[in-house]
Amino acid sequence: MNALIMTALGLMVGLGVLLLIQGFRGKAVLPTMEDIAPGMRPEVALAWFSGGLMVGLVVFAVTGWLVPAVALGGLVMVGHRFIGGRRERAEIVARTQAVAAWAEMIRDNMAAAAGLEQALIASAAHVPAAIAAEVRRFANRLDRMPLLDALTLLGEDLEHPSADLIVVSLANAARMEARELGPLLSRLAESIRGDVRMRLRVEVGRARIRTSARIVTLTTIVTIMFMFLFSRDLLSAYDTLGGQLWLIVVGGIFAMGGWLLRRYGEIEMPDRFTARRIRREVPSP
Repeated sequence: MNALIMTALGLMVGLGVLLLIQGFRGKAVLPTMEDIAPGMRPEVALAWFSGGLMVGLVVFAVTGWLVPAVALGGLVMVGHRFIGGRRERAEIVARTQAVAAWAEMIRDNMAAAAGLEQALIASAAHVPAAIAAEVRRFANRLDRMPLLDALTLLGEDLEHPSADLIVVSLANAARMEARELGPLLSRLAESIRGDVRMRLRVEVGRARIRTSARIVTLTTIVTIMFMFLFSRDLLSAYDTLGGQLWLIVVGGIFAMGGWLLRRYGEIEMPDRFTARRIRREVPSP
């Protein structure tokens, strides 16, 4: 145990010297809150960081094991990434479904003998909530800029491969006065909904794997806690430096498994579709 404490102190001294040298050189070493939690409010990121620090200190005070304290504290600090990943996947699916519904709204409005620009403005009043802000901003732009320029900015605001197909189709229809826009929008909406159904089926399969991983992890943690409370002698080997090194190996395996689950659970969006034409400068909205 003394060797483990001396090793930790040596690492802390080395880190302090490194920070001192980099500080004199004017270079940042430690990541900022934006690097750790991109897109998260600083106070929320600080709360996650503080919670992880407290968990790590409590675990170290109770067990005297440095490795589990650091591992569990770090797990709490990055816990928002697992929650955010689930929210991000749901948001992608919702936005994709909203794009398909918006295309059908435009088709129906045009079928009611409305022109393209009038159909687009009318669709903004009842557009799905997932893309409502972008479409309504686009409708407001139509009062002060040409339709093609507003569509270009709409595609940049939506930033979605399926939305690019809709936007380019609308732009081509506005430029060449295409008469078959309604059937084209129907086919695009059907294709987009098929993509959503495929992703939902894949997500169901991945959810089973994530559930199994949670059960294995929770069972392992409960077993260790039970042994620590009622059979402490069985865990005495981990009080040594060698035991802590083995805990690093075990923790690394769990960390790699968690990273792989998150990596395989990400929804990979295809490359965005853009028209093969030279874009002229578009005035700011």
